[in-house]
Order: sequence, then structure tokens, then C-alpha cells
Amino acid sequence: MDRGSSQNRLPLHPSTNNNTVAHPPTRHARISAAPRDEAELEERLSAPSDGVVTALAACPGDVLVLGAGGKMGPSLARLLRRAADSASSKRQVIAVSRFSDPSVAEGLAADGLVVRHSNLSDPDALAALPDAPNVIFMAGYKFGTSDEPWRTWGTSAAIPAFVAARFRDARIVAFSTGTVYPLGPVQRGGSREDDPLTPQGEYAWACVARERVLENASRTQGTKLSIVRLNYAVDLRYGVLVDLAQRVVAGQPIDVSMGYVNVIWQGDANAQAIQALPLAASPPFVVNVTGNDTLSVRAAALELGRLLRREPEFVGREAPDALLSATTRAQELFGPPSVGTATLIEWVAEWMLRGGRTLGKATHFEERGGRY
Repeated sequence: MDRGSSQNRLPLHPSTNNNTVAHPPTRHARISAAPRDEAELEERLSAPSDGVVTALAACPGDVLVLGAGGKMGPSLARLLRRAADSASSKRQVIAVSRFSDPSVAEGLAADGLVVRHSNLSDPDALAALPDAPNVIFMAGYKFGTSDEPWRTWGTSAAIPAFVAARFRDARIVAFSTGTVYPLGPVQRGGSREDDPLTPQGEYAWACVARERVLENASRTQGTKLSIVRLNYAVDLRYGVLVDLAQRVVAGQPIDVSMGYVNVIWQGDANAQAIQALPLAASPPFVVNVTGNDTLSVRAAALELGRLLRREPEFVGREAPDALLSATTRAQELFGPPSVGTATLIEWVAEWMLRGGRTLGKATHFEERGGRY
């Protein structure tokens, strides 16, 4: 176990191709102080950009958000509602989930969303949902793969088949994950959308199945589809940076075997997913969505330690490969994220120092064998 050096505190290696190790590292401009509380956090996460408003205007009609009760769903649904309101659109944004936490449904309803309680694994329940020309499909199940692989496959493969059959005439944006790629050499800068999908672990293979089931529907039914391969969103209550900050504060050693990651502000991830809606096509449009920096786990922890006034401890040694995604396509289409990685690190530290609530949902970013 070793304690970190204070050198190279800023863990940013900016590049449009996610290349690693640029010296000296360059800071993104800090846009503002960290959100002070959850109300302000939700307000920022759901603030629509011009790109979101334009994309939504190109896709008339109601929008169904399937799986709106998860970590990202509520803010994405609110983002859609606010974008529609800013354009004076009367369209409905319908948030669909089992909503195991009733307060989430109540909050969405209070913000103008139409809330529908539904079990997406039940074809009859899907049939009872209203028709809509636009669908954002977010439902997924990651943790527990090792203990309940049957549930992972049911969620990742069976439910997409039901959704594709029910909404065959809709325009669909489906959330996927960067874990469909294998570990790759860090110096390459990340997997690209056309790379082979040869991942590790049952969870990742179930996610490949989700993509293939939806792709089959797109190619055989003509369903317009965008697949968004997301790598590690951060919203201050969860995410890789939150995991690191909590370990720094608790004095827990940080394993740096998975030495590099990509992260993105959740607001930017949701914005890019919505901007993929008018790009839906048959065969599918595919895009990696993550930050444009290759982030050193060690350097990120050192910077968090400096901001939190704690010295991190490390175990392991950085492997030459990691789970990384290149974002050239996303940057060409959507531009860079509005919140840079340096700013995001500072926000997480400020959130922790204020005692901000966290969700207790670790990312397990350090997992190298695909067992979640």
C-alpha cells in the first residue's frame, strides 16, 4: 500500500480522440460553483441546452421515457419537459417505471411529467402504455449479475425485445454501456463505435444481447434506433468520482489496477442522448457518450485528496489496458461536454465537504473481470 505523491494533481489529458498523457495538463474553464443542495443539483441537471431544444423540435410528438425511475431517468425526463416548455410545445413527456420509490414519481408529477407505473417485463403492461412517436429506453440491471444472472439477461435481452415489438414504429434512443467493449490499450485512447464487441463478464454480454435484439428489430422492422454507449455518468450523488472521494474520506485504499476511466457530467450525458433522437436510423446509429478526457484514477484521487484535505492510499499498479471509449463521433456531433472533468472533480469535493447526500450505489469501475 502506498500514499500518493502531490505531483500531477490535475488528472486531465484532453484530446478529441481521448489520447492519454498530455503535459502540462490543461484545465477546463470552471463554469460555476458546485450546486449547493439537491434542488439546485436537479435544476442544473435538467437545464436544456440549445442543442437539446433543437433536437426535440426535430422530433414532434409525445416522448415516452421507459425506466424513468433510475439514477438518470428523473433528470432526463425533467430535461425533456423543460426543453418542450421552452419551445412552448404542448407535447406530453411520459415517465414510465415501477417507481419503487414513490417520492420520485410524486416529484416528476409535480414538475409536469405524466407518470405511468408499469412493469416493462410484462408485455400486457407494455401494451397498455400510450403510443408515442419518440421513446427513450433506459431500463437496465447491472449489479447482482454474479448472483442473479437470469435477471440480468431478462432485463437486458427479453425486455428490449418486448419494447422493440411494442414501439416498432417509434423513433427509439436506447441506453447501452461502454462495457460492451473489451479492455483496450490505454495509449490507444479508447474503443470506437465500429470496434468488435468482445467484452468480459456476463453482464457485458447481456448488454451486447440488448444491442443485438434492438438492432435486429431496426434492420427487420425498419425501426429507427440510436444506441448510446454510456461510460460513467457523474451527478455528485453517485459516480466514479464520488466512489473515489468517499474512499479518500474514509481512509480506504484505492485500487489503481484499472488505472484510467472516462467520466461525464450526467446533465451532458442526458443531453447527448436526447440529441441522438433525431439521428435514429435503420440500421441503427451508434455513439459513445462520455467525457473527452482519459482520467488517471490515481491523479483524480490525489486531486480529491488535496481538496478534501486527506491523503489517499493506493494499492495495485496501473495495468496497460483499461475500459475506455473514444468520443470523436460525439464531439463532432454535439461538441464537448459543458462541464469539464476538473470542474466536476471540484464539484464532487465541495459536495462531500458540505455533507451532500449520496445514493450508496458504487460504480465498481475497478472491476477488470466483468463480475458485477
